[in-house]
Amino acid sequence: MDIRNFKVACSNCNLKELCMPVGLSFQDIEKIDQLVETRKKVKKGDHLFHNGQKFNALYAIRTGVFKTVISSEDGREQVTGFQMAGEVMGLDGIATDTHTCDAIALEDAEICLMPFDKLEQIAHEVNALQHHVYKIMSREIVNEHNIMMLLGSMKAEEKLAAFILNISQRMKSRGFSASEINLRMSREEIGSYLGLKIETVSRTFSKLEDDGIIKINNKSLSIMDMPRLQKLISSRRDC
Repeated sequence: MDIRNFKVACSNCNLKELCMPVGLSFQDIEKIDQLVETRKKVKKGDHLFHNGQKFNALYAIRTGVFKTVISSEDGREQVTGFQMAGEVMGLDGIATDTHTCDAIALEDAEICLMPFDKLEQIAHEVNALQHHVYKIMSREIVNEHNIMMLLGSMKAEEKLAAFILNISQRMKSRGFSASEINLRMSREEIGSYLGLKIETVSRTFSKLEDDGIIKINNKSLSIMDMPRLQKLISSRRDC
């Protein structure tokens, strides 16, 4: 990981509304600007942190996409999530002071490092920051529940539709197109995340494309019929 430092302030970051609380006073903004000490570049394929590594910071993604992975005793890997710009990583280390997964860059990325001891100190002074950290933790719990639903009850087509819609919604919240998606992850990584074999992932992508719901060109995915894509999982939400 490239550890060159970049002078940075949260107040002038174009992603501040995604990873930091809004509506702060000037005094609170000044305090939060002290939180992020450095930006770090992470090259594609490099680890941001490892399973078992001592926990000492949270990481706000400024650019790029990461995957988190856990490994079983027999060496098999399970992808547990994909994280993108504006999201915070490293929460897994809070409980035991050590990270419980590997975080790997799927493309060249840049993160903002937030020392956790300093975060705790400033959060005591800025209630909105403390509340925001709680919201991030709550979002992680909700995400885990959604993963359990994906792995436990959905058919392959429903799983993939839910995955595409999730990425679409997250892109939209960042001001990007909701229908034009660059998939930084491989079919194998998507399969690991959704609990599907790579052959099933490829076959299901092809079916959605044959049905005119999506169009794929290498790793570029276009949603051609958003209502039909949403309809594939709407019955699950209505249950």
